[in-house]
Amino acid sequence: MRDPIFTAFAMVGVLLGLAFPTWAQNRPTDLADRSLEELMNIEVTSVSKKQQSILHTASAIFVITQEEIRRSGVTNIPDLLRIVPGVDVAQISASKWAISARGFNGQYSNKLLVLIDGRTVYTPLLSGVFWDTQNVPLEDIERIEVIRGPGATVWGANAVNGVINIIRKPARETQGGLISGGAGTSNRAFGNARFGGTMGANASYRVYSLGSASSPSPGIFGRRANDDWHTVLGGFRVDATPTTRDTVTLQGDAQSGSTGEMASAMVSISPPLNGLLVLEDRFSSWNVLSRWNRVFSTRSETSLQVYFDRTTRGDATYGVGLNIFDIDFQHHVGWGERHDFVWGLSYRVRLDRTLTTERISFTPASRTTQLFGSFVQDEITLLPDRLFLTLGAKLERNGHTGCSLQPSARVSWTPSPKHMFWAAVSQADRTPARSDTDIRVNYASLPGPGLPLLVSLMGNPKFQNEVLHAIEAGYRSEVNRRLSIDATLFYNHYHNLVSVEPGIPSVESNPAPLHMVVPSSLANLEYGETHGLEVFGNWKIAPRWTLSPGYSFLRVHLHAKAGSHDLTNAPGTEGSNPAQQAQLRSHVVLPAHWSWNTSTYFVGRLPALSVPSYIRLDTNLVWQLGESFSITLAGQNLLRSKHLEFAGPDSSVTSTLSERSGFLKLMWSF
Repeated sequence: MRDPIFTAFAMVGVLLGLAFPTWAQNRPTDLADRSLEELMNIEVTSVSKKQQSILHTASAIFVITQEEIRRSGVTNIPDLLRIVPGVDVAQISASKWAISARGFNGQYSNKLLVLIDGRTVYTPLLSGVFWDTQNVPLEDIERIEVIRGPGATVWGANAVNGVINIIRKPARETQGGLISGGAGTSNRAFGNARFGGTMGANASYRVYSLGSASSPSPGIFGRRANDDWHTVLGGFRVDATPTTRDTVTLQGDAQSGSTGEMASAMVSISPPLNGLLVLEDRFSSWNVLSRWNRVFSTRSETSLQVYFDRTTRGDATYGVGLNIFDIDFQHHVGWGERHDFVWGLSYRVRLDRTLTTERISFTPASRTTQLFGSFVQDEITLLPDRLFLTLGAKLERNGHTGCSLQPSARVSWTPSPKHMFWAAVSQADRTPARSDTDIRVNYASLPGPGLPLLVSLMGNPKFQNEVLHAIEAGYRSEVNRRLSIDATLFYNHYHNLVSVEPGIPSVESNPAPLHMVVPSSLANLEYGETHGLEVFGNWKIAPRWTLSPGYSFLRVHLHAKAGSHDLTNAPGTEGSNPAQQAQLRSHVVLPAHWSWNTSTYFVGRLPALSVPSYIRLDTNLVWQLGESFSITLAGQNLLRSKHLEFAGPDSSVTSTLSERSGFLKLMWSF
């Protein structure tokens, strides 16, 4: 029943859009109509948990605005993140992506923290993000702030190589109705319905629903893979201002879906048999979040955020359920003429339950962990409007490794209103996940000289924090009315990186029959360095034509400590990240309410994974009549019929090929 339901849902948007052609005649604000000065002064909150303009932010940050989202011609967040220079986005299958910043990419990139409206979606079970469940309606997003580099001083552990903060619009900005839908070759059908209104004089609300269905991707060996993807979700948000000093938000989301996948795994121990399992991974989740902001004066305000998140997912070879309760308080206060403080306290408790199978198990099967945190950051004005020093530290205590301190120091110098230099030194920790300490994966069975052999990977209860010490420096400038540039240099040194060490074989009777276990276990016997460059800009060639070039360079050097016998990070495996990436995006405003958007991406080869370099070309035409109706015709991966983007051991599923695709989307707001 899935295909007719999703197709009908998408067609509702098409039919309503054609049946009611009444709309306003004013055009929405577009980035091509903004001056570069306005772009450089977009305010962000992810770096210091307070509002700052990009031009005065001492961090490598990139903002994806709603205008960028609208003209991107994509239907999911991972493809949207391709426009961020220095972020590596590689599609593994129809619903799986490897996304990271500054190296260490994989299906579960464990050094990238991702948040939606202040709620972390980084899973403590596997140290990463399930991108197939991050299905926020793109029309509801106000902006996405992407920090390349550590952000642990304010966000805590696991904000090591970057932070992605997805911020949705307040309810007052989504009044009235919106219906959008479409269909395409890979994304067979998708649709979104939203309605917003008021509740009295001081409150606004919105409700929404979204659904999508994707086709299976082409497999590496020519056949279609079993990776079709279906998802349905809905949610609400209420924003109220009960007094002139207070703002209250209540919001929630719920979703359900499934995705097919193929995984290489052990089929039986006796006789030893390994094969490609065809699986269906089912997932469901719901969450509710509340936030209360109070303004005491122009120099003092507080916020209190509380949320609960429930997630379950699994297939025939594993099953997990996770409950998270989180409470976070922060206070922003000015002290005298030179000090601007932000400090806060947080508490998080996590309860997980896992299903034991012959392929994957956790010991113990259920665990409750707590996380206590506090942070303080002070922006010190050394020279008014010119020179600032920001000092901060985050202190956390987790149930695995105890206390950790994550400090940072940042300096920014603005010699003129249009030029800014910055530098930073910081530390960030990646704390152990359940998969680091408690997991067991039986991934192959082999014939032995006597007993059959079971090859297994074990967690390590003594696993330590992975630690990053980072040095960054950057320059940001509005060169003139038509050109702005942003450049960053960085050097990272990592301690206690994960390694896979061989263990001592032993005889085991469970699971039956009697067999010999050939174990390996996780340890912290690697270290390494990365360094690189990221540069991007905006160039208004003409009043209605904007080019946005970008380039990033990355070098990774990994080393084994004395006593390590690890082969996964041996010399040469640093090539699991592209050394070079480049992009050129073009936006042209055409007559008669048309616009033409084109994005070209070059991604260097991954020699350790035998993935060749590729060039990706995406383009779309948009007809925007006022703010109420638009038609988008988009094409993706147009240069080649299909290509490989990621493969190898850092993925739990068999990789498929990204193929040439296209779709038609209609949107009507009323």
